Formats: sequence, structure tokens, C-alpha cells
Amino acid sequence: MEVLRTPDERFARLEGYDFAPHYHNVRDEDGTALRIHYVDEGPRDAAPILLMHGNPTWAYLYRKMIPVLTAAGHRVIAVDLVGCGRSDKPAAKADYTLARHYDWMSKWLTGMDLKDITLFCQDWGGTIGLYLVSKYPERFARVIASNTGLPTGEGESEFMKMWVGMMRAATRFPLAEMLPPGMVHEITAGELAAYIAPFPSDAYMAGIVSFPLLIAVQPDNPGVPLNREAWKNLERFDKPFLTLFGALDPVAKGADKAMQKRIPGAKGQPHHVFPQAHHFIQEDVPAELCEHILRFIAAT
Repeated sequence: MEVLRTPDERFARLEGYDFAPHYHNVRDEDGTALRIHYVDEGPRDAAPILLMHGNPTWAYLYRKMIPVLTAAGHRVIAVDLVGCGRSDKPAAKADYTLARHYDWMSKWLTGMDLKDITLFCQDWGGTIGLYLVSKYPERFARVIASNTGLPTGEGESEFMKMWVGMMRAATRFPLAEMLPPGMVHEITAGELAAYIAPFPSDAYMAGIVSFPLLIAVQPDNPGVPLNREAWKNLERFDKPFLTLFGALDPVAKGADKAMQKRIPGAKGQPHHVFPQAHHFIQEDVPAELCEHILRFIAAT
């Protein structure tokens, strides 16, 4: 694979973000080395809270939550998915498959040797994160899923047909147009610039352009068997499992109820829907999310 790496200067002086970068290398099945970026704040000997973002964002999405969680004494890790943020970016859309994303992040998780994890995951961070939970349940102490799901060949809405069709032929992701409608928070020019920072040109966008094509909502999508196998294990996951969703999010609507029904650890938990939160819930109710996360950890 040809791999692109966003220059460091693109991440200088970002609005509201001043976290040191950390990196861990993994190797793709074809032998290509990939550098994965993560934020790592708080005491290193504390059990980690792992924050996983979705498309087309990166660890910047968690900038308001990381200080609150570390102030409570937790180690907080916010990882950038491959193709996003400060992580390496394979240059071709064909380089990205669901199986590869699962493999890359599995190698990152085991290479980091994280244990006793509290996972907070949203959007694609949830799809990939839930797969990690299904594969390595012994590494996770509890899970919080937000505006996400693990589709198995159903749920292709008219919007999804339009979105996938549009992105199949696309060579750039319309970040400036798509981000603001996904949040109630009025994004500033500086915040929008920070979300665009990982992509100096359209050539760096193959990963975020490819994500919509990988959503396994069509029966013949290659990701369906992987997700069905993951569900078999999630249906045996009896550790604490919480859903925190935004009422205004049209993307994962109803997925919280499905998880509550199918995952044993979700039974009796204080699930919550925030009435004034959209898809990028971390921008809309960051303080409230932290309150729920810390209360959930303390109670379990």
C-alpha cells in the first residue's frame, strides 16, 4: 500500500486542543507498516478509559471530555482510526475494508496490551470497538456505546442508499458541509479547521470517503459475516454495558434498544437518551457524558 502521513505542522495551535501525540505501529497483512496515533493522558497505572471516535472525526472530538475524566483520576486514551486524524492514511479507497479496520485496531489493542478497559465508543468507533469487545472480552471491564451499532445486513434507509451511492464515486469528503448538521453545538471556524486539519488535500481522504461503503446494511455487504460472528460473542457479554444516545441522531436511531435487548450486560443499566444531542454527541453534551461515564464506572 501507498501510505500518506499528515505533516505535524497541520496539528499546531488547534483550537481547544493541546495534547501530546503518542504512536504505536502495526503491520498490515501485506506487510505495510502503519502508525496509529493516540492521546494518552492521566496516570499510566490507572485502568484506562478508551475513547473511540467515528467518521470523519478524530481524537479532537474528545478534547472537552479528556480533561474531566483525567481530573477524576483516570487514564484516558483517545485513539485515531487508520485513515483519520494523526494516524497513517492508506492512499487508495480499495485499501480500506471492514476486515482490515478490525485487524488494524485488534493489533493496536493487543500491541498496547490494554486491560481492564472502560470503552466509550461512538459511530465507527463503536462498530470497530464493539468488534474488539467481541474478540477480546477479557480486556474490557465495561462498555458505553453512543450513537453507534453493529449492522448485519439490514437497515438500509433511503438516506443510506443516497449517501453510499454518492461516496462510491467520490474522491473527497464534504467535511465542512457534513459536520455542522450533525451537532447542535455551533461549531466555530477554529473547530472546523481542526477537523479538517488531518487532510491537507483530497488525496488524504480515501479512508473517510470509504467508511460509508463499509457500513454493513446491505445483505451482500462483505462485512455482514464478520458482524454476525461478533454478535454471537456480544450476546454472551455479561459485563456492564450502557447506552448513551442522542435523540436527534438519525444515523443510529433504534440501535440502543437492540443492544439493550441482545447484550446481557445491558440489563438493568441506567441507559439514557439526551433530548438535545445529535450524532456528534461529544460536541453537544460533553459534560453530561462525563457525568454518566464516571457514575457508571463508580457503580460497577
